[in-house]
Formats: sequence, C-alpha cells, structure tokens
Amino acid sequence: MRLLRLIGEWWKGFTQHIAPGQFGRYLLVGLWNTLFAYSTFALLTAVLTPLVPYSYMWASLLASLLNITVAYLGYKWFVFKTKGNYLREWMRCVAVYGSGIIFSLIALPVLVFAIRRNTHFVTQAPYIAGAILTAVIVVYSFLGHKKFSFRSPS
Repeated sequence: MRLLRLIGEWWKGFTQHIAPGQFGRYLLVGLWNTLFAYSTFALLTAVLTPLVPYSYMWASLLASLLNITVAYLGYKWFVFKTKGNYLREWMRCVAVYGSGIIFSLIALPVLVFAIRRNTHFVTQAPYIAGAILTAVIVVYSFLGHKKFSFRSPS
C-alpha cells in the first residue's frame, strides 16, 4: 500500500507541470509513430531486398530518418503545439532520440544480466528488460521533448 502511495505521489509530481491532456496526446502520437515506424521499416525492407544486400540495414536507416521526422511533426503539431523553429526543434528531437538509444544500448545488457541473476526468468530476461526500458524511455523522451526539443524560449 505504501508503494502505491509513493507511486501516486511521484505521478502527481510528474504531471503537475504538464498541460492537461498533453501526456495522453503524447502516448497517442507515440502509438501512431510505433505503427508507422514498423510499417515503413517492413515496406522498405521488402522493396530493397531484391536490390541491395543487407536491405534491412538500409531500410532501418532510411526508415529511422523518416520516422523521427514524422514523430517530430506529430509532437510539434499535436502534443506541444509550438510555432516556428522547425530545424532547431527537429535537431533537438534527433538528439533526444539518439541519447535514448545510446542509454538503451548501455542499459539493456546490464538489466538483462540483473534479471537473470536475481530472478528465475532466464530466457524471458531480454523481453522483460526491453519492456522496462520502453517504459523508462517513454517517460524520458516525453520529458526530453517537453524540456529540450520543444521548450518555449521564455
């Protein structure tokens, strides 16, 4: 019960500086981004496979650039609703995503090791760690976009 109260207090502190509905809109745009990102990766992989070796790598690179841009526009127009500063905000958005990717690459093996060492979920550890990191990165990305990518100049 104490843990639930602590989580509730943390959540209240987390959301008190967020415009009403902003985090919900962020999650909806994020859901769209996830579906769009996987679809573009799959489509580009299928198109490039007969043309180039390691097509999935090229597809991943091209899809990432497109998907970050689509995510950026969704966040700009529907979540944070900022005006102007397209290039600066896009570059900051890339920085937030890039730092999240680097953090995940470092944290994933550490978390998998910790789960395997401290639980009975040996084969499931990568999936559990991935789910935990996804939740952490969702919050981190929201805060990064709110406080850095789309912060108001004032």
